[in-house]
Formats: sequence, C-alpha cells, structure tokens
Amino acid sequence: MIGKIHWLGNSSFLIDTTPVIYINPWRLANPPLPADLILIGHHKHEHFSPPDIAKLSRPGTRIIATEQVAKELPSAEVLRPFQTISMGRASIKGVPATSDDGGLGFVISVNFYDIYYAGDTSSIPMMEALHPDIMILPVDGAGTMTAHAAADAVKRLRPRWAIPCKWNSASRINATLFQQEASASSEVVLMQPAT
Repeated sequence: MIGKIHWLGNSSFLIDTTPVIYINPWRLANPPLPADLILIGHHKHEHFSPPDIAKLSRPGTRIIATEQVAKELPSAEVLRPFQTISMGRASIKGVPATSDDGGLGFVISVNFYDIYYAGDTSSIPMMEALHPDIMILPVDGAGTMTAHAAADAVKRLRPRWAIPCKWNSASRINATLFQQEASASSEVVLMQPAT
C-alpha cells in the first residue's frame, strides 16, 4: 500500500487506488491521474486551490471538504468531524485538526489499510483512539506538530509506516529529526515530491 501513496509537496498527496484520491491538491503542474475523490481539509490557500481542483475533476469526481470550503465551492460535500462517507471501496472519516477553526484530518480506509492523514494539527488526545496502518503527519512546527511531537505521536500509535510532510529542502532537518526519533516505532518513509 505504501507504494500507492505519493507526496505532491507541502500537504498534498495522491493515493493511487480505486478510487483515486487526492488530498489538498496544490500547485500541480502535471497531475498524473484524474481524481475520483478530492479531500480538502482546510480553507487556507495551500490546502484549498480551486484551480488545482478543476485540473483534477471530471464528471463524477466527488469533492469532500470542510464547511468553510463548501461555502466557497458549492460542488463540495461537507464532512464534519467524526462523520464518515464512502465511495466504492474507500471510507473517509473526518478527524478534528486543531491548527485553526474547522480544519480536518482524515482516516482513509482503502484496500484493507487505514491511513491517518493528520492535517494541520497539533498532537491531540483523540489520536489515541486511532489505530492506523499508515500515519501522515506535519513536521514543520508552524502551528502544527514539531518533528519531536510528530515522532511522539508515532511512538504512541505505532503504525506500520509513518510519512512526514510539510517540509522541503530548506527544512529537511525536521524530516531527518522525525525519522531519527520515530524509526524505533515505525518504518519512516521520507518521500520526495512527485510533481
């Protein structure tokens, strides 16, 4: 399953399954696949990019978003914390994200794996109730988890794989620190942006 997850930079991901799922698509020059499902976890511009949504959309594409995003994008379906929607073989559950009002993370269940995409959040107690196979966590510390806090979350939840995001070549030290601290608990996968 880990080979079907592609980091597209910042907080943006592609999950190349059936259905094809994008999370927070942003600054996509050449999208590799059209989307069946687009998840938008926040109204900030690096999460909610109408031009990128338009690039990926086709007839039948579902856009699942926060209430604030849906006010600006009428075609979006609202997902609230703890609510679940399904599409084909995928199930998406909204999880609170704490960095700003109304933000969401997601638990994506597909191909018999649970992927926890934390979104823009600090470490929150309700994470303890999750038992994901894969965790995708921010490590930038800019209103979200620091590398240390993200590694601590991995130690507590013990997913099989952990993927840091919200880092770039200038902040690679955050990803490296996360890898050093979390690798005793999970296999840390440092991805390079696919686009």
